Amino acid sequence: MTTDSADRTFSGQVVIVTGAGTGIGRATAIAFAEAGARVLGVGRREEPLKETAAAHGHIDVLPVDIRADGAPARVVDEAVRRWGRLDHLVNNAGATAVMPLAETDERTVLDLLALNVVAPSLLAHEALPHLRRTSGTIVNVSSTYGHRPMAGGAHYAATKAAVEQLTRSWALELAGEGVRVNAVAPGPTRTDVMLHAGLSPEAANDMYAYERDRIPTHRIAGADEMAHWILRMAEPAGRHATGQVITVDGGLELV
Repeated sequence: MTTDSADRTFSGQVVIVTGAGTGIGRATAIAFAEAGARVLGVGRREEPLKETAAAHGHIDVLPVDIRADGAPARVVDEAVRRWGRLDHLVNNAGATAVMPLAETDERTVLDLLALNVVAPSLLAHEALPHLRRTSGTIVNVSSTYGHRPMAGGAHYAATKAAVEQLTRSWALELAGEGVRVNAVAPGPTRTDVMLHAGLSPEAANDMYAYERDRIPTHRIAGADEMAHWILRMAEPAGRHATGQVITVDGGLELV
């Protein structure tokens, strides 16, 4: 359980969480549901989404590639059709790539931009009219490497830097309309993202061990810890915080 079952902070509210099939997205969907929200979990793979939905009765899912033509509008329309409103958009879906400059591939660069930058922008665009009505929030998921160099992963880091600038710029643009925009920037977190980036389980474990040695707290975070901060950025008690990037990385950005 990711939140206190007595916590009903988001009761009656509606949340879209992308990348909800695994990792931080799944933990976030469950945490919002446990806090009383109705959640539409979005992802490309149907089976992992079904597992997320099975974790709580307040989670519905929609298998869709958010990069596809018309997909952002479909996602937002589906949430509003089911529950009549939209209060929060969590742009969590993303991809990483280990790609040194000497091995740079055009297709990989374009794919990273499409999923990490373009799709969240179009989802936010579609969600905005509904968020204006509910004084809602957008929470983008960045990374420590959105503001810290990443040798061998420059293009991934660049997409996350873009996410952080989108966060600040949208927050400034929308502050007068009551819509808040913030970001959570996880450090190394134990999920299956490295496997999807093409690493073997052994290589992923080696990378976690390497990162753990560099993190001042000497531990790799769990997805539930990131979900905690995503909810904190969305909750009504934080209504004076906008344009913020909250880094949750055990102090890695400091070294």
